[in-house]
Amino acid sequence: MESWLRVEPAAPGALWSHTAGLRDLVAPCVINPEIEDEAGAPSLRNWMLRWAVDGTEVVVPVAAHVLGPPSGATAAVRRFSWRAGQRHRPGLGYSTSTGRLHGFESLAERRFLLMLDFVPGTREVLSQPFTLRFTAAGRRMEHVPDFAVLLDDGVLVADVRPGGRGKRTDVVKFAATARAARATGWSYVMVAGWHPGAVDVLEASGRCRRPLQDPLGFQDRLLAAASAGPTRLSALVATTEVPAMARTHLLHLIWHRRLAVDLSHPLTDASWIHPIRVRS
Repeated sequence: MESWLRVEPAAPGALWSHTAGLRDLVAPCVINPEIEDEAGAPSLRNWMLRWAVDGTEVVVPVAAHVLGPPSGATAAVRRFSWRAGQRHRPGLGYSTSTGRLHGFESLAERRFLLMLDFVPGTREVLSQPFTLRFTAAGRRMEHVPDFAVLLDDGVLVADVRPGGRGKRTDVVKFAATARAARATGWSYVMVAGWHPGAVDVLEASGRCRRPLQDPLGFQDRLLAAASAGPTRLSALVATTEVPAMARTHLLHLIWHRRLAVDLSHPLTDASWIHPIRVRS
């Protein structure tokens, strides 16, 4: 079968948790130029974005160069479904960045939400945010992307396709969505996978990302103990009288970028925990 998508491999070498951005964590897809050309004709004049705003439908022309989602556009344009025997795993994931739950339709989408919560600058996440109605190769088509993300530096539209799988018709829709995003001043990414190792580390530290009560001052003590230089995880938590509790606070500090690890390696007792040097 001809490949319409090419997965970009992650860059080799260390990936430090305190500097990792979304583009470092995900493995994106590149669309076959032939499909790009097909989705690029004709003009965008009749292309539309349909949003669900406060229970009503709002349709905005792509050519209007929308700067951001309409105010109040927090509802998904398509319902999430749960039924016996379905092959995908939908659910709701909590984000500390937005303070609320967000829908996902697969475990891969749940991981993408986790990445969004970890990287700084995520202000809002909209699941299945709009329907793009467009024309490609003389045919009227529609596509609902998986997410629209409001970041400090703009809007990111994303589709999640593990392994870069997709039929030709699907890839035409992805290419059209990328073109519509560019026309509105947004960015677009198709996520095919993750940086090797990063998922496991973020899954572990993400379980401790919510605010923690710290009456015994574990976090300050861990930060002080790590300040001298890289320290093995087991040795760092052993500087407290309750290492099991200290581990939870250590994961919390890693998630919130107050201590650093190399995300390209599994997180074990032998992992090196690094202090973060703040430049004056």
